[in-house]
Amino acid sequence: MDVTLHLAQEPEADELLGRSPLAALVGMLLDQQVPMEWAFAGPRTIARRLNADDLDAHEIAAYDPEEFAALLSAKPAVHRYPGSMAKRIQQLCAYLVEHYEGDPTALWEGVASGKDLLKRLNDLPGFGKQKSQIFLALLGKQLGVRPDGWREAAGAYGEPDAYRSVADITGPESLQRVRTHKQQLKAAAKASGK
Repeated sequence: MDVTLHLAQEPEADELLGRSPLAALVGMLLDQQVPMEWAFAGPRTIARRLNADDLDAHEIAAYDPEEFAALLSAKPAVHRYPGSMAKRIQQLCAYLVEHYEGDPTALWEGVASGKDLLKRLNDLPGFGKQKSQIFLALLGKQLGVRPDGWREAAGAYGEPDAYRSVADITGPESLQRVRTHKQQLKAAAKASGK
């Protein structure tokens, strides 16, 4: 993986996301209840606080949980809920170590189909169906990971030119289109009383 992503809208953070599969996974994990840019800048902040150029699943999984939570809680915090997200990141890394020798690319290398990849993503701690489908769409649309049937497995997020999620963000204009789409969904949900 070595592409240019524009999810954090911050060059150093985006550079890390584009070359580090674990950073991209952690960013996706953090992408809830905070602005997307904040979530996807998180992996760079964590790496910097670990005095590293990249994230390492073995190191994070083995880190003392209280110290890792403190690392994420230091100002500025990596997330609105740094303690619970520290735990989730460590669970994700421990899962990768146990099932994939700490290598996130093993999730998709040699996978038979988009459906199989979606199942593997769904099995990750902290990844539900929607998060898994969005990450699958990101892999396919921007990172060149395209097993047979990936668009179908990603659901609506796999549609070309959909502007529904982070998978569709390639710069400021597409970011605004995704934000507009999300605002429309919220307005429709509010109008219908949901």
